[in-house]
Amino acid sequence: MGAREALQQLGADIKERFQTEKRVLSFEEYLAEFLEHPWRHSRDASRYMRDCVDHFGAYEVETGRGSARRYRLFDQEFVDGGAEGDVASRYRLVGHEALQEGFYRELTNFVQEGRCNRLLMLHGPNGSAKSTFAACVMRGLEHYSETGDGALYRFAWVFPAGEDDKTMGFGPAPKRGSGPTSYAHFAADRIRARLVSPLREHPLLLIPPEERARVLEQAYADKGIDDAPPLSLLHGRLEQENAQIYDALLAADGGDLSKVFAHVQVERYYLSRRYRTGAVTIGPQMTVDAGERQITADRTLAQLPAALSGVTLFESFGELVDGAGGLIEYSDLLKRPLDAWKYLLLAIETGEIALQHSVLPINSVLLASTNEGHLAAFREHPEYNSFRARLSMLRVGYLLDYLREMEIYDAQIVPHCQRPVAPHAIQVAALWAVLTRLRRSSAEHYEEAELGKLAADLSAMEKAMLYASAVVPARLGGDEEKLLRAGMPVVTGEFANLFPYEGIGGVSPREMRTLLMDAAQRDDYTCLSPLAVLDQIVQFCEEGDYEFLREKPDGGYHDPIAFVGQVRGVWLDIFDGEVRAATGLVDHEEHARLFSDYVSQVSLWVKGERGQDPHTGEATALDETLFERIEQTLEVEDTEAFRHSVIAAIAAHAIDNPDADVEHEVLFKQHLSRLQAAYFAEHRQDVGVIVDGMAKLLTQTDHGMDAEAVAAARGALDRLASDYGHCDECLAESLGVLLQERYGA
Repeated sequence: MGAREALQQLGADIKERFQTEKRVLSFEEYLAEFLEHPWRHSRDASRYMRDCVDHFGAYEVETGRGSARRYRLFDQEFVDGGAEGDVASRYRLVGHEALQEGFYRELTNFVQEGRCNRLLMLHGPNGSAKSTFAACVMRGLEHYSETGDGALYRFAWVFPAGEDDKTMGFGPAPKRGSGPTSYAHFAADRIRARLVSPLREHPLLLIPPEERARVLEQAYADKGIDDAPPLSLLHGRLEQENAQIYDALLAADGGDLSKVFAHVQVERYYLSRRYRTGAVTIGPQMTVDAGERQITADRTLAQLPAALSGVTLFESFGELVDGAGGLIEYSDLLKRPLDAWKYLLLAIETGEIALQHSVLPINSVLLASTNEGHLAAFREHPEYNSFRARLSMLRVGYLLDYLREMEIYDAQIVPHCQRPVAPHAIQVAALWAVLTRLRRSSAEHYEEAELGKLAADLSAMEKAMLYASAVVPARLGGDEEKLLRAGMPVVTGEFANLFPYEGIGGVSPREMRTLLMDAAQRDDYTCLSPLAVLDQIVQFCEEGDYEFLREKPDGGYHDPIAFVGQVRGVWLDIFDGEVRAATGLVDHEEHARLFSDYVSQVSLWVKGERGQDPHTGEATALDETLFERIEQTLEVEDTEAFRHSVIAAIAAHAIDNPDADVEHEVLFKQHLSRLQAAYFAEHRQDVGVIVDGMAKLLTQTDHGMDAEAVAAARGALDRLASDYGHCDECLAESLGVLLQERYGA
């Protein structure tokens, strides 16, 4: 294809898309669109934003803290990664499902009340994803406005040339079909002046209020829409500039509304952060967010018709104007002096802002952010109570689930590392970060005394595991375990209405980003390994000047240096388990199968039945050898009582979870752990020999091992690489630590 053919094809494609998207309409054509889709074309900012969230859908997520609804808008799956790869994962909001639900609830309140009458205040510590939340919403709005369901329209006044193609024409335009005349589709060279409202006012506001209400109500009734139209359309008025033009044209045409509409060109527009169209972020500067300027002084508009020559027109400008119809974010609002944004008090109450020559209507969702320090100071201000009723507080704390915290690092940090990232390095960082954010529970916060005591006795590490994976401490007995599991919603919500709350303090993701990037550049390590991360954390604690590092330890909480040792132990447990599995001497799945067989035999024993040969179908005796092996390993004293307790546990689980399968690994995890520990104790020396062999292969040329030992060590190294992603460089460091601390080398 040559250049000319390519340009012709490109032009044809763009023209077809332009027409398909209905980019330019006459007022009559727009009115037909409205009557066909009255809800779509009569939404204020809050309805549009809620529909945007609904457009992407929602789903349930399961976390250690229970089930929660997550809105797909915040997954940012619609972001085009292009050559950059999975960009969406870097932009998405990780966690914060409660915040998402609160935001959606506030939008629904606005819809029910008819307008946005409160400022949504995101508050939380620095780096807790407040800006990320707002950016996700803005990107969602941008994408939604490009869809058919998200189509948005504004209008402009067009004034064509006269018959001599020079003067301003007010004669009849060529008719389009049997409808009224319109200049909307005139070619650009036949238009002498075009005035676009910077507020992107709704085209239906051109219909007089009384008639407009009838049109809206009838259109809603015809389509079976139960909701009332938004107040901004039912009772709204044109902004002063457009009202002046409207009145002047109506007077010039002797009250003929069709001739006024002939000058109306309805144009589709799209929300955009880049071009500040319906998606605006206002920083904490000390300037007014809106103003006016005279536009009739512009020489390019000197050709306006005589009907408007005596009218002084002003247009509004500023961030509030740019954000009309969408989202306006006030970043770090409380860093501004109160007088710089006090106008919002009246604006939120009335939905309008008084300018020098006109009144500016506000049709935007107003979202502000602040940190807890500034909010605490604001609460002490004499005028705080005046604002409180006009604020909706949405808390944004740090994540308390280290598995979700890992998602942040994997998306935003790992892609930028210039060195290999070893397994568990990110896990180590995320776990330590979450430990710094947790607070010790208090039994006084609980109505149920026993649950309060259990919560207060949880260590920071136990709480972190509980929040992430609902892992109940192995030290708890059956009744305590059941009580803690049932009380999980109470435990996780303990600090919901308290201050300080969990997640208000500790290390932020921003600080962890710097820490991990520094760890990846350490000269004493070749990879971003768990050991490199742990050493960098120690250095961070020694050199850093952060408030959470100065907090007094409280019963094992708020102790960042102690957490390093605890996290190191967790990592060694995980790595040791991988090494054992790689040696082939310790098979954790085999113990699960073994205990499952034991449970089956116990079930037959309780019923007084015999077994059955799976091949012949003949009755067989119960496996007394299996009974003896399991019960001796678990050091069972009363075998009959123990067997009955096993069946009782299964029955209780079935009653509490009638639709769920029994997972022996979960229900009897304490017994399985003891079986595995006993088996490993028997084979510890054999495992240690292979671990030592692996270390020698990685660090010594003359290892002095026989062929069988070399094969065992090399096989284990290969399995660590293939099954768990370890490389030789990080393995050499990690195996050395494991040998020293776990195998006495």
